[in-house]
Order: sequence, then C-alpha cells, then structure tokens
Amino acid sequence: MPTISFPSYPTVETSYTSLPESFFQSTKPTPVSTPKVVFWNDTIATEFQFDHWKKEEESTAHFFSGTTLPEGIRPFAQAYAGHQFGHFTMLGDGRAIVMGELQNRSGERFDFQWKGSGRTKYSRNGDGRATLSAMVREYIMSEAMFGLQIPTTRSLAVVATGEPVLREETQMGAVLTRVARSHIRVGTFEYAYQALSLEELEALFRYTAKRHAPDVFTEENPALTFLEVVMKRQVELVTNWMRVGFIHGVMNTDNMSISGETIDYGPCAFMNGFSARRVFSSIDVNGRYAYTNQVGIAQWNLACLANSLLPLIDKNQETAVELAKAKMTELESWFQQSYIRMLGEKIGIPNATEQDLPLLQSLYQWMQDTEADFTNTFLVLEGTFTPKDSIYQESRWKDWVKTWQEEKKKRGIRDEDAIALMRKTNPSLIPRNHLVEIALANANQGNTNVVEQFIERSKSPYNREEGYDYSREVPVGGDGNYRTFCGT
Repeated sequence: MPTISFPSYPTVETSYTSLPESFFQSTKPTPVSTPKVVFWNDTIATEFQFDHWKKEEESTAHFFSGTTLPEGIRPFAQAYAGHQFGHFTMLGDGRAIVMGELQNRSGERFDFQWKGSGRTKYSRNGDGRATLSAMVREYIMSEAMFGLQIPTTRSLAVVATGEPVLREETQMGAVLTRVARSHIRVGTFEYAYQALSLEELEALFRYTAKRHAPDVFTEENPALTFLEVVMKRQVELVTNWMRVGFIHGVMNTDNMSISGETIDYGPCAFMNGFSARRVFSSIDVNGRYAYTNQVGIAQWNLACLANSLLPLIDKNQETAVELAKAKMTELESWFQQSYIRMLGEKIGIPNATEQDLPLLQSLYQWMQDTEADFTNTFLVLEGTFTPKDSIYQESRWKDWVKTWQEEKKKRGIRDEDAIALMRKTNPSLIPRNHLVEIALANANQGNTNVVEQFIERSKSPYNREEGYDYSREVPVGGDGNYRTFCGT
C-alpha cells in the first residue's frame, strides 16, 4: 500500500467498545485494490467537518473504503441477533464495520460505518462485500427519505473498490459510509437477552439509554420508560412510511433501529399504483412485509424488544410480563391514533379520529380497486394538476370528492387550510422505481450525473411545480412485476 497523508479530521471515539467484548469484534476493513470515490455528500461532509476533504483525492478514497487508515482509528463489528421473517437467528455485522463515533457541529454523536468493507467473524458464509448498485440504491433512498423529512440513516460516500463482487452475476464492488445515530437494533437486545448474562444485558441497556434516552433514568422504572420511548419513535417512523407509500421490504428485528431511524435500504421501494398488499422484495414470497402489514410487524418487533427487556422491567417475571403487556396495549392505541391522524392530514382534515374512518376507507378502497397512483391521487385532490387518467372522471371518484367537500364544509375547514395541510403531508415527488433503476444503470456505466440529479431533486419533494403534468412521473404499465433484491 502507498503511504497516504490524511487531512485533519474530527475526533473519532468508540464509546460502544466500553461494553463487554461479547458485543463486538475489534477488526479492520479489508483493503481494496483501486478505491475511487464515486459519490460524495457535501452536506454531510460539512456537517461533520470533512468539508476540506476532496472527493478526487487518493486519501479520501483510501479512508472511506477502509483501505488505509490513520493511526488511532479502532474500528469494530457489532454482534446482534434478529428474527428474520419470524425466525430467530444469531447475526452480526457480516459486511459492515463501524469506524467509530463522530460529533456533528451541534455536538450530536453519530456512528460512521463502512458497509461492504469485508468479512468479519459474523459473516457466516458471506463475502463481506457489497455491489456498487446496492450501495448507490442506499445512497439514493436514504437521501430521498431525508428530503421527505422522515428519520433515516444517511450516506456520506460511495467508493468503488475496483474489484468484482459475485451475486447472480458479477458486478462492480463498492463501500458505502453510513451515518446513523447508532447501529443498535432491537436485535442487539435480543442477542443480549438470549445469549448473554443479565449483567451484560443491563450494560447494553444503560449504554443505549444514556445515548438515546437519558431522561429515563429519572423515572421510577427506567427500562419500561425506555421501552415506551422506543415504541413512540417507531410509531412516528412507520406512520411516516405509510404516509408516503414506502415499503421497507425486510422489517426483521435486526433492521429496526433503537434510535427510530430508517435503516438498511435493501429491497425497499415506493409504491406507484396503490395496493395494500404490495410487495417488491424478491425474498418476501409470502408478503410478510407487504405495505399494509408494516404497522402490525412493527408491533411484533417491539414485542420482541419488550420480551428482551423483561428482566430489567421487574425482577418478578409475572410482574414484568404484565407491565410489558400493558405497554403493548398502549402501543396498539398509539399506532391507531397516529395512523388515523396521518390519513386525515393527507386529505386536509386535522385531528382525524375513528369517526372519520368510513370516509378514509372509502377513498383507499377506491384506490385499491382502480390501482390509482398513490402519490398523484392526493395531488389531484388538492388541485395541483388535472390528470388525463379516466379513473378520475368516474362517478365513484366524483361522488367521493363531493362527500369530502361536504365534510370539510360541515367542520368549518376552509379549502385553503385543507390544501396547506395536504401540501405539508403529501409529497409531489418520490423515488419512482423505474427512475431509480435508470439512475443505477447509469452509475454502473460510470455516468454519475443521473444519480446526482436524482439526489438534487429529492431535496424538495413537497414543492409543487405549477403547470407540470405529474402523471409523467408514473411508469407506463405501473410497477408490473418490479422486484428488488437484498444485495447480499
């Protein structure tokens, strides 16, 4: 390896390694042959004081591929477990290594992680590598989610490795630098509960709570309060996914972040034509993680977290179970309230309740029956554009609009107030699947401009372009048999 001189960089800490060694493996990324930075996120670079690093410099490519590291960087891979499609499995960072923790300009602590950085002791039979296509997809999707104002991990850099990766076919390899409030998952607690001692579980809880919910230590039952904090973050997160038609695709417990961020953009996608049972993931053959199931799966995953926290909630197991069950009942209510409120805001009705369900359900049933475009239907409703699609000329649609107008009038909701609420709630632009694929194909051919344009467009998804025909965004034939893949 050549001698590399690195520019100055922020202090990299590793507070996570204060936990017992059972939670991690100290390890370094596997060097790659010819690293080259393909995508560089200037906004994040500035936020974390990497703004004087240059995308074109050899030092940047070596650092953000993990090929050559400065003295003092002590990376590690994390151990965790998870219920994958409902089946419990011991896991860990099989193709990702945490560089450490850096603080942004506001003093907030974030993990920096290399994804696709080589094998670790948790890799099982995997090669520890990632394809350029999968890492660019994560970059596109995570930045789109950030633009949609939904909690998410983000991407600082995508570095091509110059080495092939074998999947269904040979593809170009890449390493992505992921930025997250932490990489602690529901599956991390499952791992501690199932495989480690009570002392180790308690150490994980105290570390995680101190980092993500320090106020719980002032409460009578810190572990139970911590559970509630995590639950409410997930309620907000998954409700927002449902709001914009996002389907995660692989909602295993190891892919549910304790911090409440969207994490692991594998076989994810956004809906075009509405279908409650929509699935894009090639591995979700039974539709476990279909669009309509995401709220229920989030509750199932949080029940796994509650189970893992039982010894910390109360020393008496029966008491702990009763307290956790009560919290799960509250969770169901929180999701119901949040979801209905969100549906109401999509049609310009604030503070919707169960009494509004018939109006809301009739709209979604019409969209289901007609496979109306999920995003554009709400733009039509607010009057942003007049579609050519004949379904919006049908009497059933017109009757629903008339009922909606009458309902607003009855409640004293002015049209301008309803539209203002709708424009805050409904995006005009999402990462349409066919456009994502075009961007990825260009990236694989060495053309980065299409992805950069896509990222720029994703920064203002709630803007309305006057006179623009938004039906042009919809692919001919809809989603068809579109499938997404894990990339592992």
